Amino acid sequence: MNKRKVGAAYEKKAGEYLASCGYEILEYNYRCRIGEIDIIARDGEYLVFVEVKYRRDEGSGNPLEAVTPAKQRVICRVASYYLYTHGYGEDMPCRFDVAAVLGKQVNLVRNAFEYQG
Repeated sequence: MNKRKVGAAYEKKAGEYLASCGYEILEYNYRCRIGEIDIIARDGEYLVFVEVKYRRDEGSGNPLEAVTPAKQRVICRVASYYLYTHGYGEDMPCRFDVAAVLGKQVNLVRNAFEYQG
């Protein structure tokens, strides 16, 4: 499988895990000219932007370490664009989560980082 298909498979796995935790999945792979967000979901009152990172094993590094400050800034800009284009007001509570897939294990980090405007 190519990287895109592998990524999509693990994003789907993460989405299934999130759904089992009570999240309502709204979109997979939201793309705009700024970048991409892997999963957009609702968790109670929160609109949640989820970055999914996969590693086959720890020899490839911890998947959480792959969500660098630069990646966080891009995710925040894409989230702002999403909120604007989908008619959400500035008072919409948002959160940034990371779903780290290591082998077959999914580790969810809620509120993994703060908004960076």
